[in-house]
Amino acid sequence: MQAALYVGLSAQVALERRLNTIAQNVANMSTAGYRADEVKFETVLSRTARDSVAFATSGENFISRRAGGITKTDNPLDLAIDGEAWFAITTPVGIVHSRDGRLQIGNDGLLRTVTGYPVLDVAGAPIMIDAEAGPPTVGRDGTLSQNGQQIGAIGLFTIAPGADLERFEASGVIARTGVAPVQDFVANGVVQGYVEESNVNPIMEMTKLIAVSRAFDNASTAVNDGESSLREAIRSLGPSS
Repeated sequence: MQAALYVGLSAQVALERRLNTIAQNVANMSTAGYRADEVKFETVLSRTARDSVAFATSGENFISRRAGGITKTDNPLDLAIDGEAWFAITTPVGIVHSRDGRLQIGNDGLLRTVTGYPVLDVAGAPIMIDAEAGPPTVGRDGTLSQNGQQIGAIGLFTIAPGADLERFEASGVIARTGVAPVQDFVANGVVQGYVEESNVNPIMEMTKLIAVSRAFDNASTAVNDGESSLREAIRSLGPSS
């Protein structure tokens, strides 16, 4: 009976974590470049009982690498990435990588994100744009040109599939290892005049929300039933006065 209680409680903890990730994904389904949070669940076998009892762990969060769709905007400062590459930006916590290509020219002439962070070239330096020289042209390899003259290049970077990613704000990720400049611009490149959407599938997330909510209710019922059975057993087997 106690095992049933603990199994139900472990399920509730795991499902609560899943509900939190679903809520965050739904809140960011319109955020450009957002990569959804997912949870990897495992089971742990109890070694304290004669019969093995499987408990649910609280799960391990990871950021989905699945690409989002792209939307045409015809804005020359909107850039989407075709492939698995990332832009690099500098922030108060260091270099962050992002798929949000909605850019702007700051008052200081630096190419910045919509949230104000400078965009970096492949060497990790900020990029200057002449706001008076007309809209820039961006090549697939990230090269920036104005009036037919190359003025710089936006850095594109790959992140190793096994690298741990830490979320920064909505669309950014911090990768401690596994970052390298793009060498193959056939597989990875920039598309000008487009924005990458969130990779959240609203229908799938709502379906998950319904399923997780029902499972949470079932786990709550199992816990309550287990508590009732335990109290009844104590009353029945306890010493009589």
